[in-house]
Amino acid sequence: MNINRSRKFLLAAGKALVVLLTLYLLYKAVFKAPDAFLSWGGILQEAWQSPLRPLLLVTAALIPVNWGFEALKWRLLGQKIERLSFRQAYRAVMVGLTLGFITPNRLGDYAGRVLELKSQQRLEAIGAIFLGRFCQLVATVLAGSVGLAYFILRFYWHLYPSVCLSLIFLLLALNLIVLLLLYNARAMVAVVAGIKPLRQFVPYIAVMAAYASPELTRLLLLSLSRYCVFLLQFILLLILFGVQLSAVEYICGVSGTFFLKSVVPSVSLLSDLGMRELSAMYLFGLLGQERLQVLSASLSLWLLNIAVPSAVGLFFVLRLRFARKGVTT
Repeated sequence: MNINRSRKFLLAAGKALVVLLTLYLLYKAVFKAPDAFLSWGGILQEAWQSPLRPLLLVTAALIPVNWGFEALKWRLLGQKIERLSFRQAYRAVMVGLTLGFITPNRLGDYAGRVLELKSQQRLEAIGAIFLGRFCQLVATVLAGSVGLAYFILRFYWHLYPSVCLSLIFLLLALNLIVLLLLYNARAMVAVVAGIKPLRQFVPYIAVMAAYASPELTRLLLLSLSRYCVFLLQFILLLILFGVQLSAVEYICGVSGTFFLKSVVPSVSLLSDLGMRELSAMYLFGLLGQERLQVLSASLSLWLLNIAVPSAVGLFFVLRLRFARKGVTT
């Protein structure tokens, strides 16, 4: 009885800590950060009063679609551990998003999704979560390579043709490598098993070898679909904030931004906030766009797709239940 009370107290304390920390980080990001957020607030007010205001509403309406594709991915991935409904998968994604918000590089996403599972082998889901994130990275690399190639050929080819050619070959090689890794997950597991210090982690990632090529292809298509939603949201916000470009420039600028954000390591606590903004300002700066408009669109994208859903996810965090030996607490 005392043990159960202690567990319930620790669970309640843990939930309270997550809630308070998430709310604090949201407050700090939106109201306490210096010039960038203050300037963004003023531009947002102007955008809200413009004839293009419906674009903001469309972008917001795409938020559940964005995370819905992620839920479909998790439902497919999680079936190797236990059968999940779409609703259960969506809930797990939201819990993972909230816990990932308060941890560097979204590591809390693993804990959130694992905690939502009822299976006694729930820790084996770590490999499935990693595979899902890697699949999203593959989608980003495939699309982002095209975007970066556009900038390389347009702005630097006439100055450094040999260097640009080398970069193009590197991008092609990177695409080939990530695809080979995705469709040879068994090989990745085997490599980890062959390294003695890492061998203890094999039980947690062994599930990666259980996915057949058709399942991986479906995962990649879902990842590309989610990527397209995210890309469309960014483009709509860029238009809203006065960035005027051709369709090709929009697509290549956004895809290149996502690529740089994904491949460059991030140490930001706020879910990689910062790297995307720097990448966007650099690439769209090459296209002659004002830094502040691009920054405003990028910050708004983060707020809509990460901060707001993380706050909503607090509701699911508060309702977390832990299953041990068939007993729910």
